[in-house]
Amino acid sequence: MQERRDAMLGRIAQLRALEQRSADKSAEAKPVFDKRGQLLPRERVALLLDPGTPYLPLCSLAGFLQDSKDPAASVPGGGIVAGIGFIAGVRCMVVASDSGIDAGAIQPMGLDKILRVQELALQNKLPFVHLVESAGANLMKYRVEGFVHGGALFRNLARLSAAGIPVITVQHGSGTAGGAYMPGLSDIVIMVRGRSRAFLAGPPLLKAATGEVATEEELGGAEMHTGVSGLGEYLAEDDREALGIARDVVHHLSSRARPGIHRGEAPWIADQVRNDSQEELLSMIPLTLREPVDMRDIARRLVDDGFLEFKPLYGAATVCAQGHIAGHAVGFITNNGPIDVPGTNKATHFIQWMCQLGHPIIYLQNTTGYMVGKESEQGGMIKHGSKMIQAVTNATVPQITIQCGASFGAGNYGMCGRGYAPRFLFSWPSAKTAVMGGEQAARTMQIVTEAALARKGIAADPEQSKAQFDKIVAVFESQADAFYTSGLLLDDGVIDPRDTRAVLAFCLETIAEAEARQLNPMQFGVARM
Repeated sequence: MQERRDAMLGRIAQLRALEQRSADKSAEAKPVFDKRGQLLPRERVALLLDPGTPYLPLCSLAGFLQDSKDPAASVPGGGIVAGIGFIAGVRCMVVASDSGIDAGAIQPMGLDKILRVQELALQNKLPFVHLVESAGANLMKYRVEGFVHGGALFRNLARLSAAGIPVITVQHGSGTAGGAYMPGLSDIVIMVRGRSRAFLAGPPLLKAATGEVATEEELGGAEMHTGVSGLGEYLAEDDREALGIARDVVHHLSSRARPGIHRGEAPWIADQVRNDSQEELLSMIPLTLREPVDMRDIARRLVDDGFLEFKPLYGAATVCAQGHIAGHAVGFITNNGPIDVPGTNKATHFIQWMCQLGHPIIYLQNTTGYMVGKESEQGGMIKHGSKMIQAVTNATVPQITIQCGASFGAGNYGMCGRGYAPRFLFSWPSAKTAVMGGEQAARTMQIVTEAALARKGIAADPEQSKAQFDKIVAVFESQADAFYTSGLLLDDGVIDPRDTRAVLAFCLETIAEAEARQLNPMQFGVARM
């Protein structure tokens, strides 16, 4: 157990170091920001949020090993700071351009990160507060697909506003070309004198396109937009005042917040101090996926008290149970091995039962997939597994997934992986995601290759066979790693296992608040006037 604990703590230390790498890289720009009288992006977010209230960062490893294949050089985060927190007592989605890195230019995975948090804001009816300072697309790294897919960012702003969800932008700096549509598609825009810029064509492009000469202030300065064009509603003297105005704007949304929660008094705040039960989560997942683990022990450490297991003697490798987290009734589905035919039927029954009760479902993933073999196939594994996937796909209650250990094969699908759109999905540092284990994949390819050679009457070369085996294992292991998959935004972030209960409670409260919040949808979003 101590060995498992030490290994997990080592992974958590790596996670925190990667997150700090992004903050440190951004902070290198502090002398420039100080000279301009500006706050760094993370300082802006900290000043905007209510002090001492819960905050859930999202997708902090976005882009890891995508901008650089060197783990020591890759800077995660996607150039975006994002999370759910409280502003003037109102739970909001907060997104900030990390303008300390490459002047806030939008990175490929940064775009995907914005699209993901916009989706979360829409699903959970969260006011969307955007702190913008971006150089826009990086023309030195231009890719046409980035330009095309980038249109969804603006489409989502229009969808949020039309749904009755406020979109509030603080324009701390530049917004050029497509970036100008960020304030253009916002309900409320706050600008900073001498710093905010928003124009479809800046002075260089304007001169190149038409020959006209104009200054940045004439084309898109804060005073012009708040006094002439009407793009901005409020003019601030500096970042601090702009953020104060944003807090005032959000304060006047308070009628949209859930009674009793609008001051950030989430019921689980007192529960955030880790107890011995949560500390034990560090040593629950084995170092290798070959060692068994009873996932009931993990689920029991997440609930308030009481744990009612559903059909415990039937399909025992698939565990279904009911419990409460911070007072919220939930259902759990988890795995103590491959999912067999009885397990699929039990899970399908349980999902429908939770839908009838209206209880959110939490999936604790640790499975090598659906059972294979002659007996399983003849028993109807395909049709029974398909029923489970049907149930997961069409469940009428919110679903939250925690990837704890293995997430292999179709087990990833049946246990509500990313492709099945769970409301939230987080990974432990120990999680592994792949179509199958590395050694299993390598052995499969070895058998296929040797069979193909045998048909040609050629004997396999042992050294070549071993080299291929080792290469396949290395590829699968590197891509299965939780930090790598999180860099691809295949989750909403990697979390410390000890924080799982607090994260789940925060998400459940967010969901409950969304269900209680009454919106006033419109045919179109609020138009700029």
